[in-house]
Amino acid sequence: MPRFAANLTMMFNEWPFLDRFAAAADAGFEAVEFLFPYEHRPDAIAERLAKNGLCQVLFNLPPGNWAGGERGLASLPGRFDELRVGVEAALSYAEATGVKRLHLMSGIASRDDKEAVEAYRKAIVWTAGKLADRGIDLLIEPINGRDMPGYFLNDFGFAEALVRDLALPNLKLQFDIYHRQIMHGDVTMALRRVMPLIGHIQIASVPSRHEPATGELNDHFIFDELDRLGYAGFVGCEYRPSSKTLDGLSWLAPYTGERQRPISGAKRGALT
Repeated sequence: MPRFAANLTMMFNEWPFLDRFAAAADAGFEAVEFLFPYEHRPDAIAERLAKNGLCQVLFNLPPGNWAGGERGLASLPGRFDELRVGVEAALSYAEATGVKRLHLMSGIASRDDKEAVEAYRKAIVWTAGKLADRGIDLLIEPINGRDMPGYFLNDFGFAEALVRDLALPNLKLQFDIYHRQIMHGDVTMALRRVMPLIGHIQIASVPSRHEPATGELNDHFIFDELDRLGYAGFVGCEYRPSSKTLDGLSWLAPYTGERQRPISGAKRGALT
């Protein structure tokens, strides 16, 4: 049976960020992920994880100037020193949270630019080596151009070939089912082919990026397929709730069972 991690960047936005950990645990999640932790102290996040019995499964390395439109530094020639500083900063959060997977965003660049390709490969090799010293996997994720126009890593075939070519023990593919369906389709066959390369899986409905089982894919079939393929990791719920987060969690009930806890009156009050 798949295990699910709530994405606290997209879900439980009815609560302040640090309160989302408790809300996710009460809703039945045993793990969380999010885009970035850097607005909060590492010990503050670690405390929320421990207090709520949650596992941190993933977050992103610093992306550059996110508010200014940057979406990663790895493919940007001339930004390598900044990338190195960001990796060092992320490692302090990794140590505090115990996370074993970090995602390196590629940035906005063209794969037709040879300097961008060279910069990306260099960034991956250096970062993977740095993370390997801490027992952490480095993930790269293809992202569709509709959600992130101009993103360098916007093709699963290129990402798969790169992982195989570099052959770094801790370099893995982050397989987002939503992005895969929009870019290429053929989700199940792709999962079967690249499962040995996968370090993390994420889910959202297509085309609206809402709750699983509300779009064009048979997400429950996909969850069963992950079991058949022996996937033992968490599935990150990187979706935008169509309404309030709790109102859309009926899809999760078959997979949580006794883990689900009633939300306390104090926590419910946080919604008002």
